[in-house]
Amino acid sequence: MSTFGSVFRVTTYGESHCKSVGCIVDGIPPNMSLTEDDIQPQLTRRRPGQSKLTTPRNEKDQVEIQSGTEFGKTLGTPIAMIVKNKDQRPHDYSEMDKYPRPSHADFTYEKKYGIKASSGGGRASARETIGRVAAGAIAEKFLKQINDVEIIAFVSSVGECSINRSCQNPEFIELLQNITRDQVDSSGPIRCPIPEKADEMTKIVEYYRDQHDSIGGVVTCVIRNCPIGLGEPAFDKLEAMLAHAMLSIPASKGFEIGSGFEGTKIPGSKHNDPFIEKGDKLGTITNNSGGIQGGISNGESIYFSIPFKSPATICQEQHTATYEGKDGILMSKGRHDPNVVPRAIPIVEAMAALVLADAYLIQKSRESSFGVVY
Repeated sequence: MSTFGSVFRVTTYGESHCKSVGCIVDGIPPNMSLTEDDIQPQLTRRRPGQSKLTTPRNEKDQVEIQSGTEFGKTLGTPIAMIVKNKDQRPHDYSEMDKYPRPSHADFTYEKKYGIKASSGGGRASARETIGRVAAGAIAEKFLKQINDVEIIAFVSSVGECSINRSCQNPEFIELLQNITRDQVDSSGPIRCPIPEKADEMTKIVEYYRDQHDSIGGVVTCVIRNCPIGLGEPAFDKLEAMLAHAMLSIPASKGFEIGSGFEGTKIPGSKHNDPFIEKGDKLGTITNNSGGIQGGISNGESIYFSIPFKSPATICQEQHTATYEGKDGILMSKGRHDPNVVPRAIPIVEAMAALVLADAYLIQKSRESSFGVVY
């Protein structure tokens, strides 16, 4: 399935080494100000070749809006966006003809479809996420206008180096309350806002890069000013849709919201979030729930973390088997990330924005019938 969302919908297209990648976004309200300048910053944050910690593939990832806008305003019709691939090297993937690469999707795609892309990862490549980021930038602008929603992701772990993400850690809670996207980007190529941790994480990635190896990490995301009431129990709870979105990102391996696994160690008397009056509405004193209760947003900040595995492509000899089952040695070529979490930041933000924009429009359709006597 290449379409995500019910009302605010995005369909992505393209493979890693085809002529272009992009998306069609439907459900965008009309008369919203929108140009490529609103979309390009997030694509630039996602693109390869940003630093020595990422793949050296040189793609500018310049987006072009093909439809759905006129004179800088949305028309309410589907918006098509395209990004042309310019720096493909299909010859770097000749080994794929013989070997299914370990921990890649070559084998499963071939078994599912009876055919696979001859180079790169095809639809399993992170190039596919360009369409998501472009669509997410539009969703994010929409959310900013309707409720000043802020979505900020950052790297919280690389290898064994990690920020203390416990809900009982006041420094982490303060970080979630105050972190800005500028702080994340100004922290260096690793995008961890804690300077001493950022330095250590950078050294870890550099070490594995120099060993022609790779290492994984964790991205944490906070959503502030989310409207109350978003989420559709019982099967489309807001956290379930966020988990769906995050686990659809290449290389993601899990989803943890609020207190997460740590919360299993805290008794209910300490884990519960008591209510308190905050201005003209109720809020909670603590936020172990992560901003969602009963599958519905409660107005507090939503925060969650996603682990990303070590990138599968490494430039080392690997003992494996051919498609025919014969033992062999695979030596991968090409240009690849030794760690994906810095570039995953805008992808996580985009998928969060798509979930919230869709949930908001669904909730507004429900609220339109409030007070109607049948």
